[in-house]
Amino acid sequence: MNLIEQELSDRVLNAAIEVHRALGPGFLEKIYETALTHELTKRGHKVERQKTVTIVYDGQILGEHRLDLIIDGRIILELKACKAIEDIHLATARSYLKATGCKLALVLNFAEARLAIKRVVLDSAPSVLPRFRD
Repeated sequence: MNLIEQELSDRVLNAAIEVHRALGPGFLEKIYETALTHELTKRGHKVERQKTVTIVYDGQILGEHRLDLIIDGRIILELKACKAIEDIHLATARSYLKATGCKLALVLNFAEARLAIKRVVLDSAPSVLPRFRD
């Protein structure tokens, strides 16, 4: 993760904290996704919602991932509204990084009294080439 991702991460987290402060826990994930999209867009960021990534290996389509949010084409946000962030959520975020070539994902859980934040960093090159689809 470089300085650009670090600075962008800080700005994204500030927006997420603002959304959590305003709404608090108790809503469905989609509500937080909409609110955070609004907040980040208002702050001048390009936000892509529910972006589909097709996973291709040796010319064969293996499947697709649907990403909650991609910010400025650099950071993936995996939003949760559950009891706690679990290892499977981090593994999912890691697979998104491998599929897209992005270097940083943030897993955010809005259901806790205090916004829960986990960073997932990809240290190596992607194992497959992404194909984004709208």
